[in-house]
Amino acid sequence: MTIELYSWATPNGHKVHILLEELGLDYNVHAVNIGAGDQFDPGFLKISPNNKIPAILDPDGPDGQPLPLFESGAILVYLAEKHGRFLPAEGKVRYDVMQWLMWQMGGLGPMLGQAHHFLRYAPEEVPYGKKRYSNEANRLYNVMDKRLGESRYLAGDEYTIADIAAWPWTRNPDGQNVDREEYPNFARWHDEIAERPAVQRGVQVLASERPAAFDEKAKELLFGDTQFQRR
Repeated sequence: MTIELYSWATPNGHKVHILLEELGLDYNVHAVNIGAGDQFDPGFLKISPNNKIPAILDPDGPDGQPLPLFESGAILVYLAEKHGRFLPAEGKVRYDVMQWLMWQMGGLGPMLGQAHHFLRYAPEEVPYGKKRYSNEANRLYNVMDKRLGESRYLAGDEYTIADIAAWPWTRNPDGQNVDREEYPNFARWHDEIAERPAVQRGVQVLASERPAAFDEKAKELLFGDTQFQRR
C-alpha cells in the first residue's frame, strides 16, 4: 500500500525521503511548505501535533490499521523494523544503531540547526551564539570523525538508519563553520553515501519547490511570534 508522506526539502525531511527510496516503497508526497505556514494547517496538525515535518500516514499500520506518525527518528525506526532492513532486529549491533540514531536526534541535528540559525537566519548579530554553535558543530564533527576512523559506518560495518539520519545534516559543513578537510574519515563516509542512488533520489524530493532563501514572511513564520502561538 502507498504511504502518504508530508514533508519539505530539509535535513529532517531528507532522512525519510532517503529511507523510503532505499526501501523501494511507494509513497505520495504532500508538500508542507514551512515558509508559507503549511505546518500550522489543522489537517497537518492532526498528523504532526508538534507542527514539524516530516510525518507519514501508513494505511497498513499495526494490525492493518492506518498509522499516522511524526518525528523523523520514530519514522525511521518504524519503517526499518517493518521492512526488516537498516536496523538489526536484535543483539549488540541493534543498540549500536540506536545509540548513534539518538546521538543524531539529540545532538547533531539540534546543534547544527542552531548553528544554521545564528550564522544565517538570526535577525541580529549574536557573536556568542555564532561562536557557541560553531564550536559545538566542530565538536560533533570530531566525534563523528573519530567514530568513522574505527568503522565504515556510524554503527559498524553496515549502512543503517543511523547513517541515514546523520548524513543530510552534513551536506553543507561550510555553512556550519566546519572545514571538512579537518575530518577526513567523515569526508570519506559522506562521499561514499552521496554516491548511493537512493540517496541521490531522496535529496531531490521537493527540492525544486524550496526557494533558495527565506523571505521576511517565511522568517517570521519560522522564527517569529507565529511559531509560538498556541494551537
